Amino acid sequence: MTMKVLIDSEKCCGYGICAEICPSVFKLDAQGFVFVEGDTVSEEEAQAAIEAADACPEVVITFQQA
Repeated sequence: MTMKVLIDSEKCCGYGICAEICPSVFKLDAQGFVFVEGDTVSEEEAQAAIEAADACPEVVITFQQA
């Protein structure tokens, strides 16, 4: 099952923990704020993406079933 990634970019403070834990999904822009190139996460990336979201101090990453 794939998951859709939702990012509340207004709350992102640029810690970058998500990109360190799961760089295949989470990227940082030039200012250090998170973004995703696609909006879905594959089954193979799901566990790492969830761990990355859980590690976010500002809780800006959530998921929906795609």
